[in-house]
Amino acid sequence: MTSWGRAWPLLSLLLFVPGARAFDAVKVSAPSPAGVADASALDKREIRAQLMPRRYTTLAAEIGAKINRLPVSEGGHFRVGEMLISFDCSLQQAQLNKAKAALTEVEQTRDANLRLNELHSVGKVELDISQAEVAKAKAEVASFAAVLSKCTVVAPFSGRVAEQKVREQQYAQPGQALLEIFDDSALELEFIVPSKWLVWIKPNQAFQVAIDETGKRYPAKVQRIGARVDPVSQSIKLSAVIDGKFNELIAGMSGKVLMSSPSP
Repeated sequence: MTSWGRAWPLLSLLLFVPGARAFDAVKVSAPSPAGVADASALDKREIRAQLMPRRYTTLAAEIGAKINRLPVSEGGHFRVGEMLISFDCSLQQAQLNKAKAALTEVEQTRDANLRLNELHSVGKVELDISQAEVAKAKAEVASFAAVLSKCTVVAPFSGRVAEQKVREQQYAQPGQALLEIFDDSALELEFIVPSKWLVWIKPNQAFQVAIDETGKRYPAKVQRIGARVDPVSQSIKLSAVIDGKFNELIAGMSGKVLMSSPSP
């Protein structure tokens, strides 16, 4: 007897026994529309956010020179306009002094030619050359003065030093990163929410955020709403700010956004 012959009685039993359904175990569900599952998951999941500084930047060397001083240590506070880096610019200062001396020399020659010109005792070409030499010397002085101004780096805003990438007495190359700084006057939050929340989320809307590192809740308010919706996840980015000054909060901390839609 073939294998089909042996299997036929069992198959017949399944087919003809009253109430038996041979294909109950196979259930096929229709696929969900694209993005719906993602949006539903976003509705139910915990919304996380990280504290970020309002402004941050990396200060780099604009000249090649040895670092003399780094008065603000890593983690230290500073005010806008305060000196953060000082270079040894004795060479640049000497070049500026030399350029100033050259300027004085050509100015004297030009002035003498101007007096001779009044007496018609100098040629026009010679006078023009002396005036051009003065302009050239002034440009040299301005160039070396501009370089010398790069010998001190001041804070573009008030804040803290996040990372010190160099040390005193180290020679810095032009373009080399020196300090990472940030503005800690206000800490911001960025997080993702379902796009359907746009019907009730507004700028300046208040909510709370529970910070993991402190175990506390803090007031916050929405600052900006993203410019476009992600069509795949049906979500949008929000930017918010901690509403108040809390010394225990620092950049990099993270927590849970406590925000829910209003009751219908």
